[in-house]
Amino acid sequence: MRRFAALYRDLDASGGTAARVATLAAYFAAAEPAEAAWALQVLLGKQGRRLITARRLREICLQGSGLPEWLFDDCYRQVGDSAETIALLWQQHADPSGPDPSPEPLQPLDLWMETLLPRLAALEGEAQAEAVQALWRQLPPDELLVCNKLLTGGFRVGVGEGLVIRALARHAGLEEAQLRHRLMGGFTASAAAFEQLLQGEDDGTAALSRPYPFFLASPLDARRLEDSDPGDWQLEWKWDGIRGQLIRRGGESFLWSRGEELINAAFPELLTLADLLADGTVLDGEILVWPPQAPHPAPFAALQRRLGRKAPSARLRQSHPATFVAYDLLEAEGHDRRPHPLSQRRAALDTLIQALSQAASAPEAGLLRLSPVLALPSWEALEALRNNARAVGAEGLMLKSLASPYLAGRRRGAWWKHKLEPLRLDAVLLYAQAGSGRRANLYTDYTFGLWNGEGQLVSFAKAYSGLTDAEIEELDRWIRRHTTERFGPVRAVAPQQVFELAFEGLQPSRRHRSGIAVRFPRISRWRKEKPASEADTLDAALALLDPPS
Repeated sequence: MRRFAALYRDLDASGGTAARVATLAAYFAAAEPAEAAWALQVLLGKQGRRLITARRLREICLQGSGLPEWLFDDCYRQVGDSAETIALLWQQHADPSGPDPSPEPLQPLDLWMETLLPRLAALEGEAQAEAVQALWRQLPPDELLVCNKLLTGGFRVGVGEGLVIRALARHAGLEEAQLRHRLMGGFTASAAAFEQLLQGEDDGTAALSRPYPFFLASPLDARRLEDSDPGDWQLEWKWDGIRGQLIRRGGESFLWSRGEELINAAFPELLTLADLLADGTVLDGEILVWPPQAPHPAPFAALQRRLGRKAPSARLRQSHPATFVAYDLLEAEGHDRRPHPLSQRRAALDTLIQALSQAASAPEAGLLRLSPVLALPSWEALEALRNNARAVGAEGLMLKSLASPYLAGRRRGAWWKHKLEPLRLDAVLLYAQAGSGRRANLYTDYTFGLWNGEGQLVSFAKAYSGLTDAEIEELDRWIRRHTTERFGPVRAVAPQQVFELAFEGLQPSRRHRSGIAVRFPRISRWRKEKPASEADTLDAALALLDPPS
């Protein structure tokens, strides 16, 4: 545990990517496999469920320190993190009385994660409070902070998955893409799993269900295309669903989301579709709600009705039928096709879908669609095509080099996404709430309203991003001077400030007072020159509603 806490401290203090990768690689080289396995799982953000809630740890801290609630809450608003707030306050105000500590901190991280912390979580009431406080008394500040983060499942240290994999690849002498693939579909921490992860060659025992790392597109940089021939690129719609891989291996079928979540239960009809594929087939594509006779897919809000369902009813499956729109073939006849150029993979995919549609009589065969390729006669035609995306239920265009292999992660230059310009409305700031983390003492979470037909401002959307640090500080000062009411942590403000909001789409909603749900709202600019009376109306928003499916 002490070595892992030191790693956390060093990563938190590190100022550059190279230094963090070196720190991580040195840790993996020094740690025993069981400890390294748990460190990897935690650093990848796959720790799992929280063991004790932050609210419960707050209660235990208050009980053992004698601090008033208002002081803890004021400190939390300044710090912005429960685990850190507790670590700071406990060191200064804890009651030193209690049983003599046992040498728990000397145990390695794997014993903490497998034995010590679950044992604390299994206790209840006073027994749990006493055990947690006894442990806290043993720990120096850095270990106390890490302990609390592990208990609450809120471990963040500012290193993304890519840096962790890069460091592990450096330590093991493996390719990053190889490690990414081995980690896809989940990693269960154990010494054996860690050693198998770092073995030189795959031994053929990989899980049948394991997906490939997804290849991600970058926002279009048109300058990179100026000297290329449009005929060297494949143009497709950028569908507004969720990315997935449909897998048929070993007589079993699997459906994975881009978030590495196995979503078989939510889409049973797509599993039946996968059963029709030849063994050793992996398709990359988009999961959409697309009624069989409809010319275009339904809006994303329709797909949300299906997400997270463990057993969607027959009625829901009928009213919101799922479709898999395939645009790449990653594996065929058990062979990895990713190194092949896109032109070859696409031709093989065309052949596969045509053969399936001719040979299969099952209705599920119709749930597999081929993402159409669009004609691109010249670069001048690109914008006109993009502007038509919303009319066909897409959110923009995809440009893929026909010569490109299927890579892992986001690699600029081979795949580009050219999304539609967002929809925009001018709205009035109504409420503000303090943020979290480094912005816990600033008002950064905002609620905006539009005018209804009766001349009243109605809450329309919440937004948390889009302003610069300087604008946030300026707006924070204004909010504090113009607060009209307080509702716990929320402040109502004078309805004077107008902001242009950008968003991807609107849907009718019974859960919102405005009757509208907003997708991905963010602040695009502060309209200081515009009076609140000239902000947009609900009628203007209703005119932008996504067309019904």
